[in-house]
Amino acid sequence: MHNCSIRMKAFHDLGLKIKGLILTSFLCLSFISCFAQMEKPKTLHVQEIKTDKKIDLAIVSKLLEEQAELHAINLLNWDEFQYLPEVQFRIAHHDNQIWLKYYVKEKSILAEVAETNGGVSNDSCVEFFFDPKANGNYYNFEFNCVGVTHLAYGPGRADRTFVSPEIIEEEIKVTSSLGNQSFKEKSGDYTWEMTIIIPATSLVHDKDIRLKGLTTSANFYKCGNKTAEAHYISWNPVGTDRPDFHRPEFFGQVVFE
Repeated sequence: MHNCSIRMKAFHDLGLKIKGLILTSFLCLSFISCFAQMEKPKTLHVQEIKTDKKIDLAIVSKLLEEQAELHAINLLNWDEFQYLPEVQFRIAHHDNQIWLKYYVKEKSILAEVAETNGGVSNDSCVEFFFDPKANGNYYNFEFNCVGVTHLAYGPGRADRTFVSPEIIEEEIKVTSSLGNQSFKEKSGDYTWEMTIIIPATSLVHDKDIRLKGLTTSANFYKCGNKTAEAHYISWNPVGTDRPDFHRPEFFGQVVFE
């Protein structure tokens, strides 16, 4: 009987130790998760490009190739979406314009949306979410792979105000190596590039903004909701349970030199 009591006490003590180890492991994992979410965001320095040349998309593409640093969009933030196309971009500014060039390699391409401010994120799509005053109100620039543009403004996904198609089509310049005609999904290994000029005048809710010397926040994305392999990748980490790019608290810092 005495030996039985000793064994029972030993099992009890062992159980307490195991529970303690489990609790400690859980707390450590929780701490690591919290630490990852609180990790300092990336910082991107946007070079000013000076030129006397007449600006058009071909010149912008060439100058970006020659002078702007290459950055990767390569973060998989959600376990259930593991497809990772190869995506890079260059960014610079000139004369109060933002210049962007995207480089994409993916297994299939889709460009069904043809109307400005349509649901281009369902297609093969690159995106630039930009909060010029770093106050939580941001512009979501979205471009499908043939350059159809979606642009809205506001503090979150549920509170967006569209920028008028007339302003988008008149002011924002886009060219894609895939042309500008919509098409059904094509499978295979595809490589495409896109060059974009975004004048500050298209930031209609921040009309007096000057890019030079501005410190602000942004994120860069690649997605394809309705492509054969849905994917959602980012430049700066996004710490949400499900894919959601409309989260300015996860934007990185952007400094316009």
